[in-house]
Amino acid sequence: MLEAVIVDDEIKALQSLSWELTNLSDEVDIIASFTDAHEALGYLENHTPDCLFLDIEMPAMDGFQFIKNLKNKDFPVVITTAYNQYALQALKNEAIDYLLKPIDTDDLELTIAKIKKFNAKNLTIERLEKILLNFNAESQSKKITINTDGKLVFLNSDDILYAESDGNYSTIFLTDGQKILLTKKLKEVNTLLPDNSFFRIHNSYIINLNKIKEFLKTDGYVVLESNHKIPVSRQKKSDFLDML
Repeated sequence: MLEAVIVDDEIKALQSLSWELTNLSDEVDIIASFTDAHEALGYLENHTPDCLFLDIEMPAMDGFQFIKNLKNKDFPVVITTAYNQYALQALKNEAIDYLLKPIDTDDLELTIAKIKKFNAKNLTIERLEKILLNFNAESQSKKITINTDGKLVFLNSDDILYAESDGNYSTIFLTDGQKILLTKKLKEVNTLLPDNSFFRIHNSYIINLNKIKEFLKTDGYVVLESNHKIPVSRQKKSDFLDML
């Protein structure tokens, strides 16, 4: 059963689409419908439907603003509108489909098929991700799991030299010269790394203790095996020496 939510400021358009969906298939269940975009956003913060049918031209907030304000985006969005000039923008906002009002029944059937295919694919991906994460957690040679660019990367801790902060982003530097950019702050990256071999030596750096080649006490720097020179903050110096 597909659980659908409809958002449209025109009550007649909302009722019409609801009727079409309900009569099109007994596999579609309208779990909520809204003429107020703000009410719909509040509902979707705590509920995850299988799909959202969203109008574009609404008075308080248009459909694209609505998508930007969505905190939970784990479901496909179908744009419904009487105007065809929004098609390209709909694609840029990752809408799964674009239906012109009055909505044709054949087009609606194709959209339902797209939604089912999309959800089935995502369910398979989620299951596979859980299997991989569980396998890694139970493995005796546990690896560090990094989620980046729509993929899971499994790293041996020995392959990591250091991590560097860049505001809300971080970069992990590997022994083979590769870099992995993460949309995580350094403190979040710190929780992924084992405490016994990694140390946050500076507000902007976490280093692999096993990769230290030299510690320049006077200058307050460590030199890694890769010859990268990393500063040691004054606040961290005492704790760092204790770790060594």
